[in-house]
Amino acid sequence: MDADVIVVGAGLAGLAATAELADAGKKVLLLDQEPEASLGGQAYWSFGGLMFVDSPEQRRMGIKDSHDLALQDWLGSAGFDRLDDEDVWARQWADAYVDFAAGEKRPWLHAQGVRFFPVVGWAERGGYTADGHGNSVPRFHITWGTGPGLVAPFERRVREAVADGLVEFRFRHRVDELTVTGGVVDGVSGKVLEPSDVARGASSSRVEVEDFALTAQAVIVTSGGIGGNHDLVRSSWPQRLGKPPTEMISGVPAHVDGRMLGITEAAGGRYVNRDRMWHYTEGIRNWDPIWPMHGIRILPGPSSLWFDATGKRLPVPLFPGFDTLGTLEHIMKTGYDYSWFVLTQKIIEKEFALSGQEQNPDLTGKDIRGVLGRARGGATAPVQAFMDKGADFVVRDNLADLVRGMNEVAGSDLIEYAELERQILARDREMDNTFTKDLQITALRGARNYRGDKLIRVAPPHKILDPKAGPLIAVKLNILTRKSLGGLQTDLDARVLRADGTPLPGVYAAGEVSGFGGGGIHGYRSLEGTFLGGCLFTGRTAGRAAAKAVG
Repeated sequence: MDADVIVVGAGLAGLAATAELADAGKKVLLLDQEPEASLGGQAYWSFGGLMFVDSPEQRRMGIKDSHDLALQDWLGSAGFDRLDDEDVWARQWADAYVDFAAGEKRPWLHAQGVRFFPVVGWAERGGYTADGHGNSVPRFHITWGTGPGLVAPFERRVREAVADGLVEFRFRHRVDELTVTGGVVDGVSGKVLEPSDVARGASSSRVEVEDFALTAQAVIVTSGGIGGNHDLVRSSWPQRLGKPPTEMISGVPAHVDGRMLGITEAAGGRYVNRDRMWHYTEGIRNWDPIWPMHGIRILPGPSSLWFDATGKRLPVPLFPGFDTLGTLEHIMKTGYDYSWFVLTQKIIEKEFALSGQEQNPDLTGKDIRGVLGRARGGATAPVQAFMDKGADFVVRDNLADLVRGMNEVAGSDLIEYAELERQILARDREMDNTFTKDLQITALRGARNYRGDKLIRVAPPHKILDPKAGPLIAVKLNILTRKSLGGLQTDLDARVLRADGTPLPGVYAAGEVSGFGGGGIHGYRSLEGTFLGGCLFTGRTAGRAAAKAVG
């Protein structure tokens, strides 16, 4: 045997699994097809959002949360409807994860030096009934240091294990097969790719140098999802979300290609819920791209008016930040694969944040003065850069010019000035009273009852066409690929299961490749802040279970 355990994928789940294995004294080979510069995978690029339940940060902000409320929200969002088959283990993982989020998750991370921004964000607000989709309360905790700050303690633990001789990195090792002897997976084989010095996230060479084959008592697959493979996204696209987009942009690097799903399936593992996925509708083309078709997600507050490609306002409750997949379904059924925000300078200054560590240098760099500057007004420097250079932004002093700019960006004449003006004026008339029938206005006024939203997230309500709030801004929103919600079906020990429900001997899975647990812990919808946490929880579980199994 070349090692006790082979871990395939050096993202957050792989690092968490490897750290646990090393703590148990096991010898580990950590493989990844990318160069060392990409250690940490997608998590490094992330905003670092984590879901906690009844945290000290929530309590300080006056938020009353509980395990029961969080589980109610999770199940209302997941909508598990395959409980006798594909969801049988996912449902159990959901219970376990909510227990984790309400229990040891925060103290476990805190003990490793991870700290959190004090203002808790309110993602996926829902807008339906109490037992439907969405977070009833703010639960989105931003890691101080964003993605790099969350990756750091696990990378440190793994590098210490490398120094101790327990872990060996094998970068540029592309796994093509799980090797099986006597029905038991006992290793991996594939190609060593030529050395590459590309920057983190950039596309690396696929030139093959030599073959390799490695053996171990167990293999943990932590290779991520399918978001960088648009052909695979389209082939898995469910009919319920309409026709697959003709054009998409990528929220993940090209190496997030889904290869290990098929490879593990070929070895006998079961891939379930492949029709469930999580893609964003607020994507903008990066003016300074790192990977192919690089897109950034706007993290919007609730005030922008949302219109489809033809200029029709989206229906209730498809407001910014309320229901990601409900909005995606609506947009795709319009026959177009893009939509528009229309807003004001006052709104963009208060409400626009951009996902990703590189778009938040103050939080990533742990710059207290820079973070405090967000409350003083003005768009953040990254947002201003998109306003100045982004291909999807239109900034004008009046609505007629804004409409002309929108049609120029879209390359069409779909937006009619008179109809857009009519809808905005109708909305603005509702601002003359403190009461209204426009539920978006009700929602944003309600949001300002939460101290965190009033402080840094939701602009004071105002008329869109008020000249004092200008200039006017329109943003063309693209479909942005991001996460697989389905994956390899696993039991609560993270063992990959076969079609008959029995474990495939020798194989574990963690992170996105496992649907963040059980082949789809989120069901149909996510509450947000649960992807990184899912990588950590499943990676830790797989590492500990494999360590016990290999003796």
